[in-house]
Amino acid sequence: MNDTLTDTLTHRLAVANLAAQIGIIVTGGLVRVTGSGLGCSSWPQCEPGSFTPVFHEASSIHPFIEFGNRTLTGVLVVIALALLGAVHRREPVRSRPRVFRVLAFVVLGLVMAQAVIGGLSVLADLHPAIVGSHMYFSLALVAVSAYLLARLGQPDGAPTAPPAPLPALVTALAVVLALLLVAGVVTTGTGPHAGDVEAPYRFALDPMAVTRVHSVLMWLYLALLALTVVATRRAGLGWRRWRWVLGITLAQGLVGYLQYFTGLPELLVVVHMLLSAALVATLTTAVTGLWPAEPGCYRIQGLSAGRNPS
Repeated sequence: MNDTLTDTLTHRLAVANLAAQIGIIVTGGLVRVTGSGLGCSSWPQCEPGSFTPVFHEASSIHPFIEFGNRTLTGVLVVIALALLGAVHRREPVRSRPRVFRVLAFVVLGLVMAQAVIGGLSVLADLHPAIVGSHMYFSLALVAVSAYLLARLGQPDGAPTAPPAPLPALVTALAVVLALLLVAGVVTTGTGPHAGDVEAPYRFALDPMAVTRVHSVLMWLYLALLALTVVATRRAGLGWRRWRWVLGITLAQGLVGYLQYFTGLPELLVVVHMLLSAALVATLTTAVTGLWPAEPGCYRIQGLSAGRNPS
């Protein structure tokens, strides 16, 4: 962390926000693979007349797993509010460009929207389209949170674009990854983990065909990633920034094939979701670093601080 770019509290809040966004994807996966999606039968209350699970002799673990996931959403709201307050009030971020305040607002807005979508998924008895959109919003939050954290550590001058063909390769890489994640969610929506054993709604698609599309997109993404790494190295931009992306990509592919050949065991499904979130975060960070900026000049409470507010 660079103390001239951000203070310790704001940086820690940004880290906590990213970690929590990834964490709720993991807990959401646990809800799904344990069949706890309708553990709370209502929303925003867990049970009619109670916001918490009601314990009785016939109680199972499902309401408590689902309630735990809902509780983490509340934690996300608290962190997002604290982060929003920090970028508005604490120096030096307060005097930096408004992009940080915009991003903090986006995080809070997406978290609130995510809570509503979670409620709709319960009210719609876990329809796979709504459950899938729940995952898309979570991944978008991971991307925005990772970008915010990466930008906090960068100077605020005009960014320097990397040489061709890197911009085109990065754009293609991002598009294919987005399609890959969509295909992954659709693949899950045709599989056995519906989220609740009594509401096993699935997409009316051929699971084998969907899995093959997902696999082809994975190989296309891997090829584009290799080209991007080579282009970054040739441009002298420090290709080691891609090490985490490469490692997580390979791990994700391995877990994906293990899932396929072992019948989608619950633990591997959750690990696959965790790696998806980690891949989005590391790729966002790596791409952000390809557009470095030179320090400008901005003022903190009337004192020059070597930054440009534009």
